[in-house]
Amino acid sequence: MTEARLPLDGIRVIEMGSLLAGPFCGQLLADFGAEVIKVEPPGSGDPMRVWGRHRKNGRSLWWPVIGRNKKSITLNLREPEGQELARRLINTADVLVENFRPGTMERWGLGYEELRASNPGLVMVRVSGFGQTGPYSERAGFGAIGEAMGGIRHVTGYPDLPPPRVGISLGDSLAATFGALGALVALHHRNAHGGRGQVVDIGIYEAVLAFMESTIPEYALTGYVRGRTGSILPGVAPSNIYPTRDGTYMLIAGNIDTVFRRLAAAIGHPEWADDPRFATHQARGEHMEELDRAITDWTREHDIEEALHVMAEAGVPAGKVYTAKDMLSDTQYAARENIVIAHDPEIGEIPMQNVVPRLTETPGAVRWPGPALGQHNAEVYGTLLGLSSDEQARLRERGVI
Repeated sequence: MTEARLPLDGIRVIEMGSLLAGPFCGQLLADFGAEVIKVEPPGSGDPMRVWGRHRKNGRSLWWPVIGRNKKSITLNLREPEGQELARRLINTADVLVENFRPGTMERWGLGYEELRASNPGLVMVRVSGFGQTGPYSERAGFGAIGEAMGGIRHVTGYPDLPPPRVGISLGDSLAATFGALGALVALHHRNAHGGRGQVVDIGIYEAVLAFMESTIPEYALTGYVRGRTGSILPGVAPSNIYPTRDGTYMLIAGNIDTVFRRLAAAIGHPEWADDPRFATHQARGEHMEELDRAITDWTREHDIEEALHVMAEAGVPAGKVYTAKDMLSDTQYAARENIVIAHDPEIGEIPMQNVVPRLTETPGAVRWPGPALGQHNAEVYGTLLGLSSDEQARLRERGVI
């Protein structure tokens, strides 16, 4: 039985840039079978190779995830010889992903107009803080800045505290996801409608803005500025986190009338269904604090698993606030194979999140963790570009590769 082909098999991606926004875009494409050749500076490589608080054998545990399914080559893009090698490599590619500050690629002679002259089908994904145009385009802009300017920081946290960080690199990841989507849309257009490539231009702040629901028309048409509300949804109750007896938190979302009646009965208060304070959606919103205190009285008397069982039996949406420890032991995660094991020659077995989304006929796969720096130099420079061993040795001595 032959192994099923991955859905992006045959698509070659050159990934330039570093850290998260560009590399996560490359990871998404690699997860579904694209050949992603990651270009890294000789000697140091992508800083993601050393980022992360937890390391083993001197290795970052972030790199095996963000670098998975990719090939690594070293190339000094600041050297003319390196730029010429980059052009030769890009001429073989379908997609180029970069997340340098706008203007950097052009200074290296690797702007889109120059590249498309010899590779008219090239799709160039350009992820930056503020996009390729506009008065802010040349500013440095990391994901955190995009989260602030895109609006999500303003609505995150509690109203009496400054806007906190979300806890993950959300802005970078959103921009990367839109970059991968844009690459696939542009590839389809190229293949179905004429064979020409194009630029996919995404600013991190724009990716965040795209997730900001109705905040723009709310202000423009009514003057309302949505703010920080902590763990609640204003006017919607009960929908909050509640502490349990064993020191964990669970989220209960019982705000729909029919669901609320089931919740009330399940926790021993069927009379709430007819109580004027709680009987309607509007009333529950007005008496949110009182209702949350009453539900907390119940959750504090139960361990998390018991409370979850009661909610499940009653048909009330509820869930534990998970940590990585919970994910690794959860039966739903196991049944869906949400966590997979990758094998690293130095670290050994590395559990990590599986590929999303799940395709029934041609699913993606984690084939290998992030590679060693320059692990694929010989394959790419020798086999793909046809450089002899002597040529490669000369380029290594000169610090080009």
